[in-house]
Amino acid sequence: MNQLKTSISILSFLIVCVLVAGCHNPAPPNEPKIVSTPEKMDKQTSESIKDALAFAVEHNGKIDDSIRLQLINVVNLFYNNNNFENIWSHKEKWEPLADSLYQFIQNAALAGLYPNDYHFKNFKTLKSTLDTDSLKRMDANLWKKADLMLTDAFMHLVKDLKEGRLASDSITVNKAKVEDVFYAEQLSQLISTKQLMPLLDAVQPTFPAYWELKNCVGNFLDSMDKRTYTYVTYPFKQGDEKDSLAFIKKLQKRLSESKCIAITEEFPDTTQLKTAIKKYQKQKGLKQDGAISSSLVKIMNLSDAERFKRIAINLDRYKLLPDTMPEKYIWVNLPGYYLQVWDHDTMVMDSKIICGKPTTRTPLLNSYITDMVVYPTWTVPTSIIAKTYLPKLKNDPNYLTRIGLHLVDDKGETVDPTNIKWSKYTKGIPFKVMQGSGDDNALGIFKFNFNNRYAVYLHDTNQRYLFKNAVRDLSHGCVRVQEWEKLAFYIARNDSMNVKEGETLRYTTDSIQTWLASKQLKRIGVKNKVSLFIRYFSCEAKNGKIKFYDDIYGDDKALREKYFTDK
Repeated sequence: MNQLKTSISILSFLIVCVLVAGCHNPAPPNEPKIVSTPEKMDKQTSESIKDALAFAVEHNGKIDDSIRLQLINVVNLFYNNNNFENIWSHKEKWEPLADSLYQFIQNAALAGLYPNDYHFKNFKTLKSTLDTDSLKRMDANLWKKADLMLTDAFMHLVKDLKEGRLASDSITVNKAKVEDVFYAEQLSQLISTKQLMPLLDAVQPTFPAYWELKNCVGNFLDSMDKRTYTYVTYPFKQGDEKDSLAFIKKLQKRLSESKCIAITEEFPDTTQLKTAIKKYQKQKGLKQDGAISSSLVKIMNLSDAERFKRIAINLDRYKLLPDTMPEKYIWVNLPGYYLQVWDHDTMVMDSKIICGKPTTRTPLLNSYITDMVVYPTWTVPTSIIAKTYLPKLKNDPNYLTRIGLHLVDDKGETVDPTNIKWSKYTKGIPFKVMQGSGDDNALGIFKFNFNNRYAVYLHDTNQRYLFKNAVRDLSHGCVRVQEWEKLAFYIARNDSMNVKEGETLRYTTDSIQTWLASKQLKRIGVKNKVSLFIRYFSCEAKNGKIKFYDDIYGDDKALREKYFTDK
């Protein structure tokens, strides 16, 4: 008897545990809800939507084991304000807007997007079921799922088309936070106008270069090699055996995809790997040394699928720009090695540039030109002093004098470098290193200043021959401008054209030419400050085709690995 009581107690305890667990982890409300006639379907679908949202709000957007609403709060807001009525179907028939949205999602790649980010796979399967199975068509829970997926997909599309997928950063200016109500309002507007494409077009950037790039995507996709190749991440963590072995395995798989090595469970030895790499290098017309390098891995990762990710990243970069660009601005694109001046949507000048090396990269920033300097002096950045000059000064105190530089103390007095005990300094020195103005100055004969915390500027150079190079990431961080004179004269003319009544402009293009001719050091204050944007766009539209630039600072690679690894 006691044994029976004990068994009953244990059984009761287990039942209670199951019930408690069930309370904490309830199943989503997805049992079939069969409706006898199409006329009653909308009411039942609406009730199912209400139940599903109540569950989803408490479970991170989940409406079943395979579907999670990405923007659950926005979706819930919309349906709450619209009595949970279904939108995309009525009486077991699709609304035309549902077909339009489905087709847009199916072709989302044309906008640099991925269909499966918007429930495409799940919705496609569900739509096929509802279209072909007359019994399943009577299930209100299936119409509920379809409605919620399409609503979430629409709002997610609007978000990605308007804001992009990249996180905002310190240079994202004039971008007001988009409130949840905005997306709900867009869907209300769609229901009212029944016009999908005009609405989706309207939320995207107005920047002309964005549309030029976007309009080239179709031709890219038409000729795209859709084969997927293994992406090889390099370098691997030094000293981390697990990471190095994972790298070798990925490299082996990538080489096997190019028919250069067999894919087996065994790790290839050094000789096998070197032989396979030589085969790959021969295929690509490269030097056949069998060596693993960042340049080799870079070529391996240059598939059309990876290029599409770069297109997607660059389309999203436009979405981080101000909603309205200034009427006049200077645009510097680092990977493209160019500077442009835009005036009322017209490019009035362009120029080759030289930008920072990967180790001393030019920062991305927003600013405006504050002043210009004719025949400037150059104060050497402390980073160059510590890394380049200090070691040489320890061996040769006259080194600076020999290369045309001089030391200045905090009082502005010139200091004799032979009187300094250089061996006591390791990270820096308590002096400025300066170069006087002149044709041999590292800044050339003209400099453009703008407010920034990096101590960089636009300037001429005494190494003008470097503009002939195709690859021009060569500076310590500043931007060297080939057509500096055109830029200076544009700024001068802009000031002249905007002189207010009662004001006197103290310079003109003629006075700049006079100061240049006399090699006179002169600082020119700019009254009408021209905006400056230094940006990183690694592909853009050129003559109706997409032009890819080298990912000089690895920014594309970093964003790809952060946001697009699973694409």
